[in-house]
Amino acid sequence: MSSRRRHVFRETTVITAAIVLYFGVRGLITTRVDVAYRNAEYVADLERSAGVFVEPRLQRAVTAHSWLAELVGYIYIYGHWPVLLATLGWLLFRHREAYLRFRNAMLISGGIGLVIFAVFPVAPPRFLTMYGFVDTVTERTSAYRVLQPPAFVNQYAAVPSLHFGWNLLMGIAVAGLGGHWLIRLFGWLMPLLMLAAIVLTANHYLFDGLVGGALALFGLFVATRIGRRPPRARDVR
Repeated sequence: MSSRRRHVFRETTVITAAIVLYFGVRGLITTRVDVAYRNAEYVADLERSAGVFVEPRLQRAVTAHSWLAELVGYIYIYGHWPVLLATLGWLLFRHREAYLRFRNAMLISGGIGLVIFAVFPVAPPRFLTMYGFVDTVTERTSAYRVLQPPAFVNQYAAVPSLHFGWNLLMGIAVAGLGGHWLIRLFGWLMPLLMLAAIVLTANHYLFDGLVGGALALFGLFVATRIGRRPPRARDVR
């Protein structure tokens, strides 16, 4: 087997193992449902005090148009893992150094995210029906959760939204390394569309997106610092 093929095989194994471990641990985290709902109310109160608890009104505007609800549902489901894996593959084959940096950023932010899920469980907006939230992905669109089945994940892990955070990382990579302006434009727009989708589908609060984006950027900062260490001290592979 050539060196290139060994490298691709190794990285494919690493990413696959990381995904399985991430969802496995996240799904096994024991969550007190009452605490998750109490923390959700805390997030809503925090946003309300800041004057940004606009999610119910925004979602009502979306659900008034079935085509729009369908669109944001598809962005939420099919704009996440397919985009992440395609971008990682592109980086692996075309920008190896950048691939290592962004791969490590995902691993770092994912590890920290698991700790937050365990100590600060939060029920997603779609469970707070008293505010008028609707699970549009399940109830009002055909964009079913086939790529992230609820049965295999902890449904009370709204904070942080790595659904947005990891898309932000891939957007930064595409916007910075894309050759054609249309590709770079996609890199700029894709995280913004995902931020809109996580909120408009009632899967996350704006607060979740802020925390998820900050955590992803922190992971990128750490991964970049590791990558700049002298070769003898590096340990990123």
